Amino acid sequence: MTVDGKITTRNFSPVDFTSREDKLHLFRQRALADAVLVGHTTVERDNVRLGLPQADLREARIARGQTPYPIRVTVSNEGRIDNQLKIFQTDISPILIFSTTRMPRKFQAALREKATLHLTKSPHVDLAAMLRKLRSEYNVRTVACEGGATLFRSLLERGLVDQLNLTIAPYLFGGANAPTLTGLNKTFLPASVHCSLIDMRVIGDECFLTYRIKRKTKL
Repeated sequence: MTVDGKITTRNFSPVDFTSREDKLHLFRQRALADAVLVGHTTVERDNVRLGLPQADLREARIARGQTPYPIRVTVSNEGRIDNQLKIFQTDISPILIFSTTRMPRKFQAALREKATLHLTKSPHVDLAAMLRKLRSEYNVRTVACEGGATLFRSLLERGLVDQLNLTIAPYLFGGANAPTLTGLNKTFLPASVHCSLIDMRVIGDECFLTYRIKRKTKL
């Protein structure tokens, strides 16, 4: 995020204001996880495959007993996900979509050809139940959430975040309509989230921070 806490512009454009080192940092964090999680808006706007371009990261995963690529997970309450996005053009790892029965049948039919659907009758995806299912059915122990802000805030509200990896970029954006780490929501979180700094590195003009989230909820 920027020095003034913005994670993108008011137009929600893909993040391109950080360095190559930050991009590599993202891949390294992704490589440690059993699954990578993103919201529907993020996977659509950024149109990413959620892979690992670096062979050494894939080799390290295999050496740890993991699959070459993490499972790719998307959350969408309405389920109107374009099946032509880049994520669906590669079969590097399974794709799981957690949504609701609000997903139109034509989207269900198209997406089932490329992903595994987990649909609930509730109006919204139960994130705690989703994490339990990832653990029990897919042997997932570590999930890397890469956004967006709405999904991250929802996880925070439910006490489902253990660690925050944050890069401070040397920019100031300003403006009330540019989202922060927790989005554009004007309300406070249900309770403040206490972070404990466990690591800090400065490379060039960027600061790489790792926080342990002290408040936890057992699944």
